[in-house]
Amino acid sequence: MISIVTPVYNEEDNVVYFHDAVTRVMKDLGMDYEILYINDGSTDSTEQKLRTLASADPHVRAISFARNFGHQIAITCGMDFADGDAVITMDGDMQHPPALIPKLVGKWQEGYDIVQAIRTATEDAGFVKRVTSSGYYAVINAISDSPVRPGGSDFRLMDRKAILTFRRFREHSRFIRGIIGNMGYRQATVEYVAPARHAGVSKFSMKKMLHLAMDGILTNSTVPLRMIFYVGVLSMIFGFLLILYVFGCWVLGHTVPGWATMTILLSLFGSLQLLGLGIVGEYISRIFKEAQNRPLYWIGDDTADDPASPYRQARAGR
Repeated sequence: MISIVTPVYNEEDNVVYFHDAVTRVMKDLGMDYEILYINDGSTDSTEQKLRTLASADPHVRAISFARNFGHQIAITCGMDFADGDAVITMDGDMQHPPALIPKLVGKWQEGYDIVQAIRTATEDAGFVKRVTSSGYYAVINAISDSPVRPGGSDFRLMDRKAILTFRRFREHSRFIRGIIGNMGYRQATVEYVAPARHAGVSKFSMKKMLHLAMDGILTNSTVPLRMIFYVGVLSMIFGFLLILYVFGCWVLGHTVPGWATMTILLSLFGSLQLLGLGIVGEYISRIFKEAQNRPLYWIGDDTADDPASPYRQARAGR
């Protein structure tokens, strides 16, 4: 069975159109499916329309949050409740085209555990958005150990075992693209051009974008903390050279009373403070990683799961 997880927030003008499009694709695909809508605290008539869809279509399940928790939490909730052998996450504004679903499923049937849809262009994206997006991906990939594909979005398919692994990541500040990029497994990509929204305007405000971008950096990298340590070391080197210069000026008599002492003390204690902050930052980075409570490991394959495995047969004979 295929589970389709769709977070929606004030999408009263899109949800029915999206549902009809997905239903047509899934019927043509000929596979059992469920569509799981996560209503992220909508204030318009989205919830009522979801209830109508759920009462008319046995493939539909709708979960409504008590308030708005955000896009990343809504996707997480959907993946927590999805029952499918594969789970597809996609937005309900038609910018993640349902027509791409058969390609994602096809890659999954080839043996890939994660199939990421890569956006090569967006029809209604402006120049500033394209530049800032490409710049952000360059920055996060430069400082993070978790690869994030440029053009990646939360439009992807994940196999059941990848979903079970994802459920073990429970940090509150979430950047799902970074988490999945760090999971490994067999991954493939499918490229597409994102069409314009079917109706309405994006509910993802600049504030939410900046918040997500900050989560992406801070939850996937401790480089910002370590930069303080590096600055402290460089400052100590510069301060030592400055002390030598001041001492030379003092020997040659090119100083005024008190200048040499004040300069040396400022250089010394300024460097020590930055170095101290850097050491504290190193400890905070380790506290941060422990507080995330991520799993120590996860298994991509286990030969004992094979019914023909000698290990499994031996265990069954005990």
